[in-house]
Amino acid sequence: MLTVPDLLGLRLGKLTSAVDDWEAMARRLNELATGGGGADSAALLKRTAELADWQGVNATVGKAFVVKTASEFDDAVTSARSVLAVLQGALKALARHKDEMERVEAGAAKRNIRITPAGGAEARSPRDAAEDGVPTQADLIAVMLDATRVLREADETDRIAERALRALARGKHDFSDVRVNSLDHAKDLQGRADADRWAKEIAKGDVAGWSDAKLKRFNDDLDRYRDTPVFAERFATELGAEGTLRFWRDLAHPAGTLGAVDRERAEILGGVQDNLSLTLAAATRVDSPAMDAWKKDIIEAGGQRLPAAPGTGGGTPPYGFDVMSTLMQKGKFDTKFLQGYGDALLEHEKGLPLFEPRPSGALFNHLPDAPDDAVSGFLEALGHNPEASLQFLHSGPDAKSHWDYLVGHGEGSRNSLYDAAKPLGIGGGARDQYETSLGHALESAANQTPYDADGPRKPHSDASASFVNRLVDYYGSNPEHLEDSKLRGSMGNITAEYMRDFQDGMNGERRIATHGSNADLGSVGGSTLRDFLGAVGKDPDAYGAILNAQQSVTTDLVNEALRDREGMSDGMLAIDVKNLVSPGGQIAGVMAEARTQAVYDDRIARDAEFNEGIRTADKWAGRVIDLGANKFPVVGDVVSWIAEDARESVVEKYTQDSSGAAGQQREDFLSDQLEGSSKAVFDATHRAAIEQGYSERKATALADAAQKDIQVFYRLETRSGGGAG
Repeated sequence: MLTVPDLLGLRLGKLTSAVDDWEAMARRLNELATGGGGADSAALLKRTAELADWQGVNATVGKAFVVKTASEFDDAVTSARSVLAVLQGALKALARHKDEMERVEAGAAKRNIRITPAGGAEARSPRDAAEDGVPTQADLIAVMLDATRVLREADETDRIAERALRALARGKHDFSDVRVNSLDHAKDLQGRADADRWAKEIAKGDVAGWSDAKLKRFNDDLDRYRDTPVFAERFATELGAEGTLRFWRDLAHPAGTLGAVDRERAEILGGVQDNLSLTLAAATRVDSPAMDAWKKDIIEAGGQRLPAAPGTGGGTPPYGFDVMSTLMQKGKFDTKFLQGYGDALLEHEKGLPLFEPRPSGALFNHLPDAPDDAVSGFLEALGHNPEASLQFLHSGPDAKSHWDYLVGHGEGSRNSLYDAAKPLGIGGGARDQYETSLGHALESAANQTPYDADGPRKPHSDASASFVNRLVDYYGSNPEHLEDSKLRGSMGNITAEYMRDFQDGMNGERRIATHGSNADLGSVGGSTLRDFLGAVGKDPDAYGAILNAQQSVTTDLVNEALRDREGMSDGMLAIDVKNLVSPGGQIAGVMAEARTQAVYDDRIARDAEFNEGIRTADKWAGRVIDLGANKFPVVGDVVSWIAEDARESVVEKYTQDSSGAAGQQREDFLSDQLEGSSKAVFDATHRAAIEQGYSERKATALADAAQKDIQVFYRLETRSGGGAG
């Protein structure tokens, strides 16, 4: 592996000279081969030899030798151009890697962080830290991830180039006729060869007998090529649909072991599971007849028992769905494939006998990310493909039946089966897994990004906004369905994403601009909206996400209201600001009541869990501002101070502790929350006014008015129980 000093100290002068030399070499060889410039050439020699009247032995041996020798000049040109393409690609890529590492190092230095040779990150000396500030753990992790990523990419460039050059120089007596067009092309060629090699290894059988070292080599190649379509398609189609299922079943669940593999082996298999999932996801997105056949065969094999390997005996063979769904935890699978797979899977499951064991978890429970059943695994795939999840659950031709079975609680739904199993003491853990996976699919559909993605957020579409309206209406009308449900965490993330829509829905006729299409949450009714928020807010993580988003949006709205308002009276400004902070006050009141019920009434969570939820969900402070960043002429500065102020304010104002010996009374806690909420609004309004150039007197007056208004709405929500009953 390259080190950071290797990369930063990289001198590319010799490589640049090599590129220049090979450009000249390729040009000269081309002239020799084709006769460019009017000179004699190998092409002329070949034509002359083929037209000459050869006699005797020369008619066979001599002629063939001359023709073959002349042809070698063409191969020499091909080889020279291939070497040149590899060297040019390596030069460009290594220069980019070096520049990027220099930027990472410079950015780290500004945060008093030193990058280690292996790409780690550590704080600089205590003296420097005392003078300039100690970097946070998040800063250290961010620098480490950036540095190791650049190192990994540089090492991969080096590996591809070396392997390509060695392959081109392999022949001792002739030149290669394989043309390499670029470094990416070289990787594709290597990927195809490696896919063939592993397919042959798998065809030998006894994959369960692979050593840990061999399994790690296989996993390394999967990791290297998981986003390389050429490798992915070749690997999948060489194995075939049934071969793919057999391979994973035999590798991850060796016959006769009952899944009992040691911890180290299980960790390696967990890595293989993730990378194989990413590989197959990439393969499904390749448009080719071979992949079309593979996808069709996988779906057809889903409802069939997968025969055991010869001589293994014992046990009921799993269905194809049980095996394939464990390989759908990662990556973006093709949308059309997911529709067909999901339709067939649900039809298959509905036809199974009631309470028949769902064997996915039993087969692969030694793996860290194995789903408890095939449907949960499929839902994880939807969670990584927003288009597919929205189609499957909301906008597609069969979405209603899918919703009724997966989300609904009517007769014949999955939830009704879990409800029937609960008195028997079975299905609790499986239901938790199912609700978690379903939540991921719902997030993906609503937020239009994979549920675990940290990238930029997209403006909401008509379909996704309509879907959120449907979710809020359904669960707000039936809040008992979220009681003690793992869905609440995902509902909290959706609420945070659509915080402007929620505040607009609680703001009556006064419209609040949303990011993209408006979910029209006012149409579901005020009590339904509050019941939804109250039920979701009992979850500590959801509570943290909602409060961080609410504080950010409230600050954002006030900042917008105070822009370019010269000439407006103080009274009109105060009214505008109060109108914009009031829905945030209502939401803060609902959250306070929800937390109070969870801690004091239901005793399903502790203050420490809610405090941790506030801290771990602080990413939403920045996310909801990023959604509307295009509104601001100076994006970076505005986004930064709003998000940072919101994070600090929420942690400071909403962190509570009722764990003392005497404990805190319910009303005292609500009173503390009111004080925190009103101070948070005061701070948000005051900071926004100062940022917009208002005087200290005017900023304080506006903030006081907003604070008094928020207290009124907060008390109304907590007195009414916040709808969280």
